[in-house]
Amino acid sequence: MPPHAASHDRLDRKSRAEIAAELRRLLPRLEGLAPEVRFLSFGLAPLDRHLQGGLAHGALHEVAPETDADIAAAFGFVAALLGRVADGPILFVLSSKQFARCGRPYGYGLRTFGLDPARLILVEARNDKEALWAMEEALRSAAPAAVAGTAEKLDFRASQRLHLAAGKAGRPLLLLRPAGAFGAGVAVTRWRIGAAPAARDRFGLVARLRWRAELERCRNGRPGQWLVEFDHAYGFRLAAAMADPAFLGGAGTSSRRRAG
Repeated sequence: MPPHAASHDRLDRKSRAEIAAELRRLLPRLEGLAPEVRFLSFGLAPLDRHLQGGLAHGALHEVAPETDADIAAAFGFVAALLGRVADGPILFVLSSKQFARCGRPYGYGLRTFGLDPARLILVEARNDKEALWAMEEALRSAAPAAVAGTAEKLDFRASQRLHLAAGKAGRPLLLLRPAGAFGAGVAVTRWRIGAAPAARDRFGLVARLRWRAELERCRNGRPGQWLVEFDHAYGFRLAAAMADPAFLGGAGTSSRRRAG
């Protein structure tokens, strides 16, 4: 290769690297996230690496059960995530009749997921419209450390309003949806959660809860799936059956494809 051609090639590579670095710097702003993005970490290296830090603050994240029978599992997954939020009150808005069938959250159950019930402010709304309004206003106040809630119906405009409100407040917003409810929206991540058999101790008692966690959408990232377990004393961990490198290497390929 002639000397001048080699020089041009080096310049092209440098230029491409500079462009890529600038795009990485600007991307959070283009996505409506704060320039200095904070994350709600799982405390589990494979998931946090996959998400490039965890669940972004200042953004909407959706969670739905695999089936109606997995509603309680999806709620537990969200509760365990909320338990990892730094100090401060957490607002949870309940409106969905489907989730109401599981009963109201109670102290002992919340502590099982590492969530101190003294931090939780529960709001019961009569319908989705009131629930979405309550979540948006709570985010605009920036008073809670995190906001979560349930909603059966969510159109694109409502999704966008919540996401923008979360972005301005710099708070994580977790929204529980019924099975099959995902559609058009601006959620940064969308999770499908299914119950898995719990890990048991030598006496046959439940030692660690387990979930099948499928990341169906990850803006600027890849989907993935994991079998995770949770112990309120130790947090999230990969289940032993899924901790081998071969599985982790293929975590970006989802076994299921759903419309929406």
